[in-house]
Amino acid sequence: MLVIPGAAAKSDCDGVTRRDLLRVGGSSVLGVTLGGLFNLQAASANNKGEVGNGPGFGKAKSVIFIYLQGGPSHLDLWDPKDNVPDKVKSVFKHQQTVLPGTHVTELMPKLSKVLDRTTLMRAVSYTPYGLFNHTAAIYQMHTGYTTDKVSASGQLEPPSPKDFPTLGSNIIKMKPPTVPMLPFVMMPRPLQESNVVGKGGSAGFLGKGYDPYTLYPQNADTDNTSMDRIRTDDLKLREELTPLRMERRATLRDTISKGMPEIEAAVAKHDLNEYYGKALGLVTSGRAKKAFELAEEKPAVREAYGKNTFGQCLLLARRLVEAGTRFVEVVWPKVANSDNHSWDVHAGLSGRMKNQAAPMLDAGLSTLIADLDERGLLKETLVVCVGEFGRSPQRGVSTSGNQNQDDGRDHWPYCYTGVIAGAGIKRGFVHGKSDKTASAPTEGAIHPTELLATIYHSVGIKPDTIVYNHLNQPRELVKGEVVSGLLS
Repeated sequence: MLVIPGAAAKSDCDGVTRRDLLRVGGSSVLGVTLGGLFNLQAASANNKGEVGNGPGFGKAKSVIFIYLQGGPSHLDLWDPKDNVPDKVKSVFKHQQTVLPGTHVTELMPKLSKVLDRTTLMRAVSYTPYGLFNHTAAIYQMHTGYTTDKVSASGQLEPPSPKDFPTLGSNIIKMKPPTVPMLPFVMMPRPLQESNVVGKGGSAGFLGKGYDPYTLYPQNADTDNTSMDRIRTDDLKLREELTPLRMERRATLRDTISKGMPEIEAAVAKHDLNEYYGKALGLVTSGRAKKAFELAEEKPAVREAYGKNTFGQCLLLARRLVEAGTRFVEVVWPKVANSDNHSWDVHAGLSGRMKNQAAPMLDAGLSTLIADLDERGLLKETLVVCVGEFGRSPQRGVSTSGNQNQDDGRDHWPYCYTGVIAGAGIKRGFVHGKSDKTASAPTEGAIHPTELLATIYHSVGIKPDTIVYNHLNQPRELVKGEVVSGLLS
């Protein structure tokens, strides 16, 4: 049977999915070639009767991706266990949430009251195969792929133009913003383990034009007032350049360009007019600059998010999606292999989580969910909060070659918890279960590639869309199935 891909795939990169290619291949007897696929697509794009692609498809206009780099302990936050050995049991008390029968620890009092607007993913899970340390696991969670050059410890090489694109870059290429606004913002620091900085956080083979706009204030990991001094000078005009003068310059440029048809033809494939127009619109509209003005928020709102780098980044994320940004990534402000509020708690877990990390996460995440919901933004904004792995069920044991004190847990990718909410996601739901020690899934396991597939699906992109790498080789966007159990 001949199937013509319709409007639903039109914006998906080249609009071609693996299934589309197979359909065209099977239709060769009818004279339909791959070269003609695009003309067929265009002809069918105005078909208003196009059927959607399942529950939740395309419901998210924006994504806020909260990345808890370092790997928080699921047993000590949101999957506590009773009737287990002392080495497994959390040192923190359990707490009933707004969802009957669902418990978190005492570290999450505020989040416990808004879980009825979210889905808890109890069984994010994968088998390491070289992904037992941070960088390799971070790369997988962001790109859906693993690299060939992984050491025994999981350490990777620095970022490369050959890397697979991070999910935000793929999304803004295939679903660019419809208003003059920064398409992809990452803050307050890059992804990092030791001296490997930024791996998994770039556009890779898509090209630097799809890299995130990075907002990395100085000392973001130690100075909780760093967001009060953010600089966005590249988003405003010089004093002597008024918007009117910029518009006149744009008109002059267009006039000159029209008189140079040879040059226009030579650069047409690069869509320079489109890029120039987007850049000009971004600067002259002032939309992005205004979104960064955190001082416009009421003091009580800023206080609720938390007067710290993480909390204020979440507040800024809400302001950015409100202004039209498609994808915002908030990276936990402490890197792996560090102290204080880092989630990488090989030692000092009880004090660091109780007094530093957990209060920031609890206040920031719960306030963001409630704030988005009360403003009517949650129904069109997908919020994902997850780390690269959880922590070992037993304290004081080594699972990744690291040394761990009795008050510490090692890396554990086999089963851990994440939170997802918003556009098309079930409300007040717990997806999946872990076993009695939170060591392994007993049902509803979600692989990171499946989570990425669900995110792409939510913004209206088919996960099996074909993209082309730096060698012009076809690759699927992600090799994972959509987790339909998360969607309403």
